[in-house]
Amino acid sequence: MGNLNFLVEQISKEKGIDREIIIEALKEAMVKAAQKRFGIENADSIEAMYNDEEGEVELYQFKVVVKTVEDPDFEITLEEAQQLDDGSELGDELGIKLDNSQFGRIAAQVAKQIIVNKMRTAEREIVYNDYKDRKGDLIAGTVRRIERGNIIIDLGRAEGILLAKDQSPRETYRVRDRLLAYVKDVSKSSRGPQILLSRTDDGLLIKLFEMEVPEIAEGIVSITSAAREPGSRSKIAVQSRDPDVDPVGACVGMKGTRVQNIVQELRGEKIDIVPWNPDPVKFVCNGLAPAIVSQVLIDEDERVMEITVPDDQLSLAIGKKGQNVRLAAQLTGWKLDIQSESRVERMSEIARDLFSNIAGVDEELAHTLTRLGFMSLDDIISTQVEDLEIIPGLNRDSAYELIEAAQRHKQFMKEEDARRREEIERRKQKQRERQASIPSPDTLSHELLRVRNVDEDILESLRSMGYDTILDLARIKEEDIKSFAEQLGMGMRSARGIIHSARQKLPKVHPELFEDGKPPVGVDMPWYKPEQPKEPTDLESAFKDLPASADDDEDSQETESH
Repeated sequence: MGNLNFLVEQISKEKGIDREIIIEALKEAMVKAAQKRFGIENADSIEAMYNDEEGEVELYQFKVVVKTVEDPDFEITLEEAQQLDDGSELGDELGIKLDNSQFGRIAAQVAKQIIVNKMRTAEREIVYNDYKDRKGDLIAGTVRRIERGNIIIDLGRAEGILLAKDQSPRETYRVRDRLLAYVKDVSKSSRGPQILLSRTDDGLLIKLFEMEVPEIAEGIVSITSAAREPGSRSKIAVQSRDPDVDPVGACVGMKGTRVQNIVQELRGEKIDIVPWNPDPVKFVCNGLAPAIVSQVLIDEDERVMEITVPDDQLSLAIGKKGQNVRLAAQLTGWKLDIQSESRVERMSEIARDLFSNIAGVDEELAHTLTRLGFMSLDDIISTQVEDLEIIPGLNRDSAYELIEAAQRHKQFMKEEDARRREEIERRKQKQRERQASIPSPDTLSHELLRVRNVDEDILESLRSMGYDTILDLARIKEEDIKSFAEQLGMGMRSARGIIHSARQKLPKVHPELFEDGKPPVGVDMPWYKPEQPKEPTDLESAFKDLPASADDDEDSQETESH
């Protein structure tokens, strides 16, 4: 084996790999090759050392001197040891130098493969170390290829991947196109470092402003939060540490040059720059710009704001498909519920009517509660007494009474609702029973024969026309009688006679349809009156008052015999 120093130095310079890593790879390769060449099963008995002066790897196999050899890879007899070193004694450890100049082809191939793998692993580790600290930065590259919608970016010493989900919907790329991307993540994989890039991350917007606005790079102006809908619209909140520096103006630049450069980089994405404010209400109002806000009710525990805007500002505040309010919520970190003034007024009227029914609540207190955002009984019940007692017209005792009265009224309304539901269900059940009591058309065919002037032939015609019951005939309207008569092939007078007869027979055939004292829906019977119980005649009353004694029975029997 020749001098390896020149080869080690050359590889180290070309690949940028540390010299010690290359030497360790050579030593490991030589140990594996020695195992193949000399048939040594256990590599722990072999030790490789690099001789800098000679520029070669020396191999030694260490064995312990014993009387009887049990493991030839680690043990040697005293006789064999004394042949190598006269001073050897039992228990000594003897290092035997192996001849590495006669390695065979297979051993050489094994050594080569190990060296190549080690070099590749070391190179990947170097690339990973170069890019792992660039996570969260911008990086430029060239489109190398496109695979199943994913774009592979040539970054120089490595490749980055721009997944389809991380691409802006408005942007298209071709091979050899240059692009600027945000380094989303850098991780290790079996095929080398994997660098995930993004064109949709909020960090891309923030880093572009840091590049374009010197005040941000110097720390005078800072971006507190950002929200994006890639390719469409973005919002950023900025603040300034120097009261003499306008943060919004610094980001916009002279005649908008700074922000326009960023818009061009993002392919026309609109950007709203709003001033940050420590007051969350003012911050939210800034985030909803250009819409004007009339009133804000805040729930700090749930981080919810109910925002009221003028009717003509509602669409502007919500934005196209809810975009403006959605971005404002992301920017501020609050849940936003936007309503128009007219809708809030309608809700307030309903709430005032509801609160007026609570014991002890007058019109003025109901108006005050709705003005403060109380729109339901639950709003009152769930409010702490400490928050209610500060309301004008209430103290601690009356606040307790108000909560208890609201609970009672809520229970009353719940019971009323349950009663209404039971009544509706009872009526539905009664209707189902009434429908179930009506026989099928086949069993009702005979009832049509009870109608005057209906015989078997007319019955078949009626069945073919869809009239299966007396109720079907009774529901025929005046304007439909002419068509009905023509289909049956009879005159108008005869047709009216059949319909009138059906209406007369209906209460007797289907009395269950008249239980509420009215004709069924769709039946024209203005002359109908429910039957009244008959008043007893004078003679019936006289017989009814007679005593029912045994003597009377005998007298009646005698009378009958006479």
